[in-house]
Amino acid sequence: MEQQRPLALPGKLPGIQAKSVGLHPLIYRKRIERADRDVTPGDLVEVYGPSGNLAGYGLYNPKAELALRMLSGPSELPDEEFWKRKLADAVRLRRELLRLDEASDAYRVIHAEADGLSGLVIDKLGDVLSAECFSLGMYQRAQAIVELLTPLVGTKHWRIRPGPATLAQEGFEGEELSSQGAPPRVTIQEFGARFRVEFAASHKTGFFCDQRDNRRMLATFCKDKSVLDLCCYTGGFAVQAKKLGGADEVIGVDLDEAPLAVARENANLNQVRVKFVQADAFAYMRDMLANSRRFDVVVLDPPKLIRSRAELEEGTKKHFDLNRLAMRLVAPGGIMLSCTCAGLLTSDEFLRMIYASARQAGDEVSPATADRYARHAARHVQILAKTGAAADHPIAANCPETEYLQAVWMRVM
Repeated sequence: MEQQRPLALPGKLPGIQAKSVGLHPLIYRKRIERADRDVTPGDLVEVYGPSGNLAGYGLYNPKAELALRMLSGPSELPDEEFWKRKLADAVRLRRELLRLDEASDAYRVIHAEADGLSGLVIDKLGDVLSAECFSLGMYQRAQAIVELLTPLVGTKHWRIRPGPATLAQEGFEGEELSSQGAPPRVTIQEFGARFRVEFAASHKTGFFCDQRDNRRMLATFCKDKSVLDLCCYTGGFAVQAKKLGGADEVIGVDLDEAPLAVARENANLNQVRVKFVQADAFAYMRDMLANSRRFDVVVLDPPKLIRSRAELEEGTKKHFDLNRLAMRLVAPGGIMLSCTCAGLLTSDEFLRMIYASARQAGDEVSPATADRYARHAARHVQILAKTGAAADHPIAANCPETEYLQAVWMRVM
């Protein structure tokens, strides 16, 4: 298992020479020209350009395809004061500029490259800082980072987990770490609604803070309406549709029983009635269509369906099939929210997929009458808005990959 490292400089830093160094913070292994012999995986290194000039500093892991993650330029040495400045600046954004403490006690504090700390995300969830590490170098320094961050956000405990694919992508196995007495679960609040976070059974850091503003926006369409939340996970959209939105009927659907158990707890915490169903989304939607059931508001927020370029074609098709069926469940003039967290699916491609879904989302007709009814087989869709992650998940101008969540709001005719 990997050992933790301090943030203080270890002395003379080993050097790496890259074939090119640009503004993007991620440098692939094939762009590394040479590395000093004494460099070890996870080291903080000096990075030199092709002409031998010092280009900056980064964390190096020769086992990873993304071998070098830049931290700073040549004039900013990443000593302990550097880390303190980075963390303090990230906290100021959330607490002073965005004033998130007024809306929730659950928000992202560190958003990887967008906060200049590639390979690390940290969420504040009540009294706990929950960190997820995607790079070896960040995992090795994660405890020192959360211990510096704790007094800045006023939390009492911290938890650290390696990302789900670190063995394959970074070549290391890391154990989950936590402060002494860290609770296995917390209850957080968001716009007055309460949600339970079960760390052991949860994905990512434990709660999807990125959809906070979208959950509130959805509630504005739900007064006295019927709402279907597909791939509902722990019921964020479903509970807020009822709690904030005053929906008449809410159904949440998910295949996994563990998050559904938490979703039911969340409904009980807020004293709202939501029906949660354990089912495959495809099968459930087909059953509803067979029963001629329609909903005023439909939310489609599937898990990540595209994790690599090799999955792009298949994952896009899954998005297409899900959207095509979901649109057919929207009552005429109703609202549909379609989301994707697949960063490899560009905004233009996601919209094209939605338009294609709409063209094939009408009631099915027989082959003999297909041409005659082609105009009526499609659903007419009006795009009302396009949103993304909440502002505590900023986008780095030099790293477009930090824009990963897309949410398209539609009126379906």
